Amino acid sequence: MELAEIRNELDKMASRIIDFRGSLDLDTKRQRIKELEMIMSSPEFWDNQDSAQKTISEVNVLKEYVDNFEELEERLDNIEVSYELVKEENDQELFDDLNEEISSIRKEVNDFELKMLLSEPYDANNAILELHPGAGGTESQDWASMLLRMYQRWADSNDFKVETLNYLPGDEAGVKSVTLLIKGHNAYGKLKAEKGVHRLVRISPFDSSGRRHTSFASCDIMPEIDGDVDIEVKSEDVKIDTYRASGAGGQHVNTTDSAVRITHIPTNVIVTCQNERSQIKNREAAMKMLKSKLYQLEIERQQMELDDIRGEQKEIGWGSQIRSYVFHPYSMVKDHRTHVEIGNTQGVMDGDIDPFIDAYLRSQINY
Repeated sequence: MELAEIRNELDKMASRIIDFRGSLDLDTKRQRIKELEMIMSSPEFWDNQDSAQKTISEVNVLKEYVDNFEELEERLDNIEVSYELVKEENDQELFDDLNEEISSIRKEVNDFELKMLLSEPYDANNAILELHPGAGGTESQDWASMLLRMYQRWADSNDFKVETLNYLPGDEAGVKSVTLLIKGHNAYGKLKAEKGVHRLVRISPFDSSGRRHTSFASCDIMPEIDGDVDIEVKSEDVKIDTYRASGAGGQHVNTTDSAVRITHIPTNVIVTCQNERSQIKNREAAMKMLKSKLYQLEIERQQMELDDIRGEQKEIGWGSQIRSYVFHPYSMVKDHRTHVEIGNTQGVMDGDIDPFIDAYLRSQINY
């Protein structure tokens, strides 16, 4: 970039950082940090381990916001000094260093902006991810297992922990359904971008004639709801069944009826959990999943009411896929909501879905 372009870029970033300061309400965050640190200094702080961990997590998140913002401001000030030095000295090496600094801080500003977008209720929570193949038998079940691997790879690359809550293998290959608990800060906030129908176009390995097939799988994302959230589930509204856990061997097979299925009769919502050896633990996990689903249903109901008021019409069904993964006759993954396209299909299937998540989150903000 020329000096005039660098000046323009610096002005843009300074304006964005001013906007960040207005949105962050730093004084309130600093005051909250002080209040929580006072609580942490209490001798009774560790009496309740769960509560203590939540407090520590909140402090760390708040400090991260404040520290990151202050670092951005300091970096921008230093770059301004470098810019003035380059203007005076007209040194090519200093000019090259300045361009590198501009590229670096641009990425940091974009990353910080993305972090600020994850400020909706429950964005910071763990995520419950469910995959269900569409019609098509083995072909769609195999596609669901490919998506399962993609999300597991993505979680690993983001240092999230993954627990399998429920797993029902396909008849020949793939999975009939799978439920994962993805643990980490902002797991739900990021993964909510993946909710919807995913479409695959490829030459089927299960077709001896080598024909091209189109398969669908749905991905449902819910926040893991803590026990202190007020979501009422009446005992008379649920039906609880137990059965023997099944799966592809190992930890998925039990010799006792430890797996739990809960049906919420008013909404016909069904959740299952067979990850734990203990029926009690599976029941607790299934109840958490049920509350998460009921919360998600309420959010969707409110959104539908808003759409009715605004006169928005949205298709519901397999035709309303959010993303297409084309392996043949060309290689392309395209998000139909943001129009982001990536030609490296193998990279996407290996978990590189952050560009899609980033674009979706930014598309939800009215600038």
